[in-house]
Amino acid sequence: MAPLESGLIKSATSFPPIRACIFDMDGLLINSEDIITDCTNRLLEKYGRPALTRSIRVQLMGVPDSTNGDQFARELADQCQSHFPSCEPLPGAKKLLSDLSHTRSTPSGDRIKLALASSTKSHTYALKTSRPEIKQLLDFFQPDRRILGDGARVRQNRGKPAPDIYLVALQSLNSATDADEKVIMPNECLVFEDSVAGVEAGRRAGMRVVWVPHQDVAAEYETTQKHVLAGRTKTSALGDDWQLGEIDDGWAESIPSLESFDYKKYGIDVL
Repeated sequence: MAPLESGLIKSATSFPPIRACIFDMDGLLINSEDIITDCTNRLLEKYGRPALTRSIRVQLMGVPDSTNGDQFARELADQCQSHFPSCEPLPGAKKLLSDLSHTRSTPSGDRIKLALASSTKSHTYALKTSRPEIKQLLDFFQPDRRILGDGARVRQNRGKPAPDIYLVALQSLNSATDADEKVIMPNECLVFEDSVAGVEAGRRAGMRVVWVPHQDVAAEYETTQKHVLAGRTKTSALGDDWQLGEIDDGWAESIPSLESFDYKKYGIDVL
């Protein structure tokens, strides 16, 4: 099992082939973030308050427990939980996961390994994945490679943008490798994220990142996209800034949807 640390110098201009892909879930693979927004706005309307602005919505996305704490939040949680069973896959999610489950890394020819790293808790995960089509989608990840926010292997109060959940996901992959396989290194991992906090978590983990932002997120960070890709939006105060990237260092890119992913760019051959 690989150590729980990234320990990489991020100034590299060339990269090894990708051997593993690690995915966020909410807002990337399924439309749960839209459900949360809709439930929030219905509740705000009930209490005569204005709807969420784009800026506030963007700040909440991808941050664990960002709506907990008071009566409003508890009522919101109840509404969300009643609607989570209606979650649907987002465009390109099923095809991408299906393709990656039948891919090999060049030039080694090894199969690409997949893991899930989601801040969602076990109870809400069960609700969000209760529909057959969502269960089928998440079946591309083996059960021991689905890392959730309340998992025993994830330290408390170390959610995204801390790198822990992505490093634990990498550990889950390395613990399942064959004896003759080389350990997968962080810079051989490709993280897929929709949130700014998630991008920072992936960068802090020493991994390459594909950012697939919601249109509201993309619009909010249009002028600072390079800072997002470097993990340098200064939205948190974790310290350990050495873990972050540099502007235009090539470790991350943004694409409009999962349907736009370029396999060849990352040395991935679809069988």
